[in-house]
Amino acid sequence: MLLASSLPLFLGALLSDWAYLRSFQVQWTNFASWLNAGALIFVGAALLWGVIDLLRADNRNGRAGAVYVGLLLATFVLGFINALVHAKDAWATMPMGLILSVLVFLLALATAWLGFSAYRGSAR
Repeated sequence: MLLASSLPLFLGALLSDWAYLRSFQVQWTNFASWLNAGALIFVGAALLWGVIDLLRADNRNGRAGAVYVGLLLATFVLGFINALVHAKDAWATMPMGLILSVLVFLLALATAWLGFSAYRGSAR
């Protein structure tokens, strides 16, 4: 649930940045900032649980778990940098805010894909 909850929030931030690029209505950057902050809460919680799962003694995922936690960490760090960019004035957020939103969404998508495929593989 934590992993899947961040994906639509990062997508919403990306779409809000895209809408700001097209309309220059300042409220779109506020939406992107809040959606990014909400996604970071879920990614941070998923990262915490991923590290706990990685450190457990009976961890069977091993290398896949380490890659998953690494992707979660990269998503969190880039998302945090994106939040700092969105904290600037609305005119100063473009184009870096949009670029970071695309990268963070793609990282979140890859992390969700890896996380859910690893979960399905371990259930067999």
